[in-house]
Amino acid sequence: MSTKHRPLAVYTDMEDLDYSAGVALLKDNGYDVRYLGTQDPVVIAEQAKDAEALLVGYAPVTAEVMDAIPRLKIIALVSMGFDNVDLDAAKERGIWVSNLPGVATEEVASHALALALAITREIPFFQGRVAEGDWNGRPDNTVFRLSQERLGLIGLGRIGSRLGELASGVFGEVVGYDPYLPDTPTTMEMLAKAGIRRTGLEEVLAESAVVSLHMPLTDETRHIINAGSLATMRQGSYLVNVSRGQLIDDEALRTAVDSGHIRGAALDVLDVEPAPADHPLMSHPRILVTPHVGFLSEYTLAEYVRIQAQNVISQARSGAPDTPLFELASAR
Repeated sequence: MSTKHRPLAVYTDMEDLDYSAGVALLKDNGYDVRYLGTQDPVVIAEQAKDAEALLVGYAPVTAEVMDAIPRLKIIALVSMGFDNVDLDAAKERGIWVSNLPGVATEEVASHALALALAITREIPFFQGRVAEGDWNGRPDNTVFRLSQERLGLIGLGRIGSRLGELASGVFGEVVGYDPYLPDTPTTMEMLAKAGIRRTGLEEVLAESAVVSLHMPLTDETRHIINAGSLATMRQGSYLVNVSRGQLIDDEALRTAVDSGHIRGAALDVLDVEPAPADHPLMSHPRILVTPHVGFLSEYTLAEYVRIQAQNVISQARSGAPDTPLFELASAR
């Protein structure tokens, strides 16, 4: 007696996410499910070799991994970022790649604003003084009145534009740069509604009290914040990053903060996570680091897991996931 084939869906790594609802959804839709708990490409290639779907956290998915999984139809990511997957290789092989655009827009934008407020209001400094019983300590720097200052955004996608909307009632002006955003009436209307004035990168860097990064990681954006761009930033300004750690040259930022040219930084992402104790941006009194939690809320924890699994199911049912990163003329 033959048994109907049940496709295999493999979770590579989910770190601290409770993915049980995703497992249940997949099983209810006819999948066998396996969890590996690894980011090691060699282990993934071996233990997922019969998979039709990979559900991925931060594990790198290379062309070699794809070739080792001949039945693979979809790589479903659990974030908006996609720099851990070789997209060109996937497209060449007819493998769908899906991400989660917009799920945590509100949370990440709010976290960026919270970081900007924390460092400009010197919250870490004052918390440290109070913890030591010092109620009269004051920072060496003056504290900005934010209604007289400018917030600069590098990247005006969902999160950058939402941050601009949230911050426009706090900062005196919000300006933004985005080379990929089309210059259309729709764009102009969106930016005007959000209270953002679009301008060039040079003005964003040179004139902003706080610069906040909202770019995907690509070959063009890697180390967009480097020694040269830091030198063009306003003396005594701040840097916020909730996007990808590799947008910043770590050593260059550390040098700029040590010199006082950059007054401080607040980062929810680093190039290595978890960061080692000797990381140049860790344990610095003027660099605030949070552990990649900008996305975090009860809502996003549930939706990340649900949508990731649903992308796998939708691809099997209709031939395409709900939120693909590209379109395929044909898929294997």
